[in-house]
Amino acid sequence: MTLPLPTAPARDTAPLVQPADRAFTEQSLRQRLLGAALPYRSWAWAAALGTAVLAGLLRFIRLDEPGSLVFDETYYVKDAYSYLVSGYERAWPEDANDSFAAGQPDGLLEGAEYVVHPPVGKWMIAFGMALFGPGSSFGWRFSAAAAGTLTVLLLALIAWRLFRSPLLGGVAGLLLAVDGHHLVLSRTSLLDIFLTFWIVAAFGALLLDRDDGRRRLARKLHRPAGSLPDPAALKTGPWVLWRPWRLAAAVCLGLAVGTKWSALAFVAVFGIMTVLWDVSARRVAGIRAWPAGLLKDGIPAFLTIIPAAAVTYLATWTGWFLSNGAYGRQWAQTNPAPAGLEWVPGPLRSLAEYHRSAYSFHNGLSSEHSYEASAWTWLFLGRPTSFFYESLDPQQAACGADSCTSAITSVGNPLIWWAALLSLVAVLAFWLGRRDWRAGAVLSGIAAGYLPWFAFPDRTMFYFYAVSFVPFLVLALTYVLGLVLGRAADPPLRRRRGATVTACFLIAVVLVSAFFYPVWTAEIIPYSDWRLRIWMPSWI
Repeated sequence: MTLPLPTAPARDTAPLVQPADRAFTEQSLRQRLLGAALPYRSWAWAAALGTAVLAGLLRFIRLDEPGSLVFDETYYVKDAYSYLVSGYERAWPEDANDSFAAGQPDGLLEGAEYVVHPPVGKWMIAFGMALFGPGSSFGWRFSAAAAGTLTVLLLALIAWRLFRSPLLGGVAGLLLAVDGHHLVLSRTSLLDIFLTFWIVAAFGALLLDRDDGRRRLARKLHRPAGSLPDPAALKTGPWVLWRPWRLAAAVCLGLAVGTKWSALAFVAVFGIMTVLWDVSARRVAGIRAWPAGLLKDGIPAFLTIIPAAAVTYLATWTGWFLSNGAYGRQWAQTNPAPAGLEWVPGPLRSLAEYHRSAYSFHNGLSSEHSYEASAWTWLFLGRPTSFFYESLDPQQAACGADSCTSAITSVGNPLIWWAALLSLVAVLAFWLGRRDWRAGAVLSGIAAGYLPWFAFPDRTMFYFYAVSFVPFLVLALTYVLGLVLGRAADPPLRRRRGATVTACFLIAVVLVSAFFYPVWTAEIIPYSDWRLRIWMPSWI
């Protein structure tokens, strides 16, 4: 149940099949394209559900603390409540936070509020508020905790399918469940945890599509046992058009973009990734003219992902379309269409103008903030974001010290993050040196979530943006831990040493998470204990 070193199915680099030396039965093709069946299905689900239960306990216990809006909850929770009332964002008075802290949201104004993020994440927050009441801090954080817990479940199943090991699936789920950065974002109603959920869901759907597409390719290429393959079929290969899991991934990507526009990078990178997987499948199957195959895979992929994601994204603005008072909704009425664009409906032109304005805002966002953090510092935990900090009266707080503190700091588990940073070197080496498609898939998620931020060096950025690619950092670390565990064919002593090293590392990770847990969840602790958890001056 350990990570096998790259084999032909893992590498997608098996020699081209020669027409006269292989039987083109569907079974033989599926074996070459997919490898052996996934092992230990029941164990994989048990491991995934176990880590999800742990994640849920860490995220839902004391979720209502603190009982006031923290950090950017002041924007998104108010927008979510506006959705419940009107279907679009409305303005609030300056003292509205007090009404939320009192459990009775009040003061919603008639005017529309100008916002610069799409609606999906705020609708998801509104779902929890509809279940538990808009004045409940548990209610306005419920959806974030649920999304974070489900992400852990999905990642454990993804790791099992990616590495063919339920043990490594459980390891990946455990690492994400106890990571502080993901934990903090799962316990606060910001948009980024919902973005992460939809991205991981899209990645999982594309993994299922990879296997499903290869099964369909094998079905189209197969010949009766003992017969030679059709030379015409091997020239460019068949069309494989119906890809339901790819369509599901496109919907998830549309919902991710409908949460935050930074998901556009994942649309591009995942789209290229899934096409390259298909091209590799054709090569392994013996299809020689891969440029023609690239067209046969690339065009259907583009026509599946882009339109489906675009339609999904547009549908997320339904509340805005149905309203009359939303910000910018009536822009087209006072701005006639340019010549040649009269056919575009007014609401679509108004939405396009809204997007232009929001893009200008994001592109020009350069105001100073005490917790801004350059993307260069994220992987080193250089400047985590403080979501909440409060000094308390020791007599009322009863923390047993002269000074008491309650804090929420979005610092990741240092062992996980720094080990994952080192793991990237090994993963990159396996991708370049052994052409392991799994390493490339992991790096694709990190590249899509991380590298685009370097294109905006002057923009105000925050460390919590990194949560979108934390699951892929965890997969990178899990990949290397699988290598440490070794192969089934390794000597017993080698396996025992690998298991000991891995177990010690995981125990250390859990202990570090237990140490930092109070400053992830606003527990009341002595000020001196809070200082013990500030490992760098830049964390203050």
